[in-house]
Amino acid sequence: MSNKTVKNMILTLMAAAALCAGTVSAHQLQQTATTTTCRGFCGKKLPCPNVLGCACVTQPGFTTGTCQLIAARPAK
Repeated sequence: MSNKTVKNMILTLMAAAALCAGTVSAHQLQQTATTTTCRGFCGKKLPCPNVLGCACVTQPGFTTGTCQLIAARPAK
């Protein structure tokens, strides 16, 4: 094989890998957004769904709480 052929094969493989990774990521994001929500009750033995930004919010003195989306603070 010539040097040019090897370079073309490597470039093609890298492009295919990048396209596959992008497709999988987009599919996972779409599935997470449509099939799970951040709501319900939670506690130590009952965690919130695995959704980005979803956390168990409890009041002081209570052992259970509710699952809520937690937003990051805006930059100052």
